[in-house]
Amino acid sequence: MVTPPPIKISARNLKVSFGQNVSLDQVNLDIASNRILSIIGPANSGKTTFLKTINRLIDFFDDVKVSGDVFLDNQNIFKDIDPDLLRRRIGIIFALPIPLPMTVFENVVYGLRRQGITHKARLMEHAEKALRDAYLWDEMKDRLDEQAMKLSGGQQQRLCIARTLAVNPEVILFDEPCSALDPISTAMIEQAMMELRNHYTIVLVTNNTKQAARVGDNTAFFLMGRLIEIDSTSKIFTSPSDPRTNDYISGRFG
Repeated sequence: MVTPPPIKISARNLKVSFGQNVSLDQVNLDIASNRILSIIGPANSGKTTFLKTINRLIDFFDDVKVSGDVFLDNQNIFKDIDPDLLRRRIGIIFALPIPLPMTVFENVVYGLRRQGITHKARLMEHAEKALRDAYLWDEMKDRLDEQAMKLSGGQQQRLCIARTLAVNPEVILFDEPCSALDPISTAMIEQAMMELRNHYTIVLVTNNTKQAARVGDNTAFFLMGRLIEIDSTSKIFTSPSDPRTNDYISGRFG
């Protein structure tokens, strides 16, 4: 009998509102360690809000109200963990790559320098590992002094992944990371994600149901701020429990 992986993140009765608009409504789910959770659903289902709540980027919105609990390794992220420390433990990759206006190398080690690491050999060691894990080292090993803004879109996105990996997070959130990329770049990022789950817990928000099916160990379907169901990806895409899930993945709406 296979022992299930431990739970890395748990949401309990999570509700998030912006003014009078409810973005997430009583969400309860568990995210297993060293697995990829794909989150699917139509626009305005609360998927990105869920990611921003997990690492407390939600704190930067003036009109937001949050109730319920989220736990990281059984620690309440709203009560037990400093937000800055939380964001080091839970990194996020956005839909559009946001490279910093500096060299490839300085982009990767930016977070390390902010942590006080200055030794060049140590920075290089971390940079090489992060770039390898992001499937970018072979392309960049002779271009580390090149300005990051000159890279292609796919390379910039993988650079952003490397910058996140360099500070050694425990969880990586991906918010539509391939929405602006070509199929080759998308395939590289998907391959990177599948390798990274050996060392990190990954949550992927995607509007591409085929991508969710390709990379997700488990899949959650959100609709109008509610979690409709969560299960193994194979079950969600072959015999979902809720007809609304089946309607969405079969293209009847969304």
